[in-house]
Amino acid sequence: MAENRNAQIRYKILDNCFRNTGKRYFMKDLQEECEKVLLEIDPDSNGISDRQLFEDIKFMESAEGWSIKLDRPKDGKRVYYRYEDPTYSIFNMPLNEVEVLKLKNSLELLSQIKGMQQFDWVHDLIEKLNQRFKIAANNNPIVEFDNNSYLKGKEEFFSQLYDAILYKKVLQINYKPFGSIEIEELCFHPYYLKQFNNRWYLFGLNEAIDKSDWNIAIDRIVDIKVLDHLYKDNKTINWSEHFDNIVGVTFPNDTKVENIELHFFGKTINYVLTKPLHHSQKGTKVVDDILKLRLKLMINYEFESLILSFGENVEVIKPDSLRTAIKKRLRLAIKNYK
Repeated sequence: MAENRNAQIRYKILDNCFRNTGKRYFMKDLQEECEKVLLEIDPDSNGISDRQLFEDIKFMESAEGWSIKLDRPKDGKRVYYRYEDPTYSIFNMPLNEVEVLKLKNSLELLSQIKGMQQFDWVHDLIEKLNQRFKIAANNNPIVEFDNNSYLKGKEEFFSQLYDAILYKKVLQINYKPFGSIEIEELCFHPYYLKQFNNRWYLFGLNEAIDKSDWNIAIDRIVDIKVLDHLYKDNKTINWSEHFDNIVGVTFPNDTKVENIELHFFGKTINYVLTKPLHHSQKGTKVVDDILKLRLKLMINYEFESLILSFGENVEVIKPDSLRTAIKKRLRLAIKNYK
């Protein structure tokens, strides 16, 4: 990464030198200009060798680089370097056809983010690229992500919640929890949005109980209002690691990480091997057509539901508490078929 960064810095320095019509840049001058900047960035830099400098110029002249056109006038026996066209720069080149197509494909992937006004510009830009560069519109996408376009509240609230996190706004959120007919009101400091199982959840500080990882399903939100309160920044939770010990989004009260052993049978074995249930999955081995694997995580409702989704092709070996919970839920399920 550092080498690539230094290369980009050198190309920029050389570009400036080649454009400068007020000075003649011989090889030694180009070398000094590069070393001056590199030493400012890194005092321990070894500078740049003649060979590296020649390689940089060769790359800039190549089709893999920018296909620059260099003039090499002589002053006596020495050669200095400058662009044939002094108005040229590698940083004002138009996009080529390959770059335009890559940009368009990337934008089409980005356009699959629904329900956010912040990304409405993507559709307009794709249309402009099609018109400007005569690219045929792609009416048959080749990639599709899971997306529940009918999820309640997504179109109405997602963009507003995203802005509230970005611009640190305190919200009054009225929502109706599952199983309740009453609408609850929260003073909420939003920190993070997470998708799980095609449903979006908002995490943040519930001011009333001073809990920083409170979560709300977006489809249960009834109304949102911005409050003129002082926003309390999240200083305790690293969201990129926060969900490492669970499946889903729910943290049960007083639950600790447990050692879990599951046995899988039949065609499910290959499924679980190629799509691990959790990043902690290890110790996997197949003995007598049984896949035995170990996990280390917190047991929550989502994890129990994941186990149940495998039906008769899984058995919980330990811990006993999880085995008992799954047996109880299976018995209740059987009652529905009597």
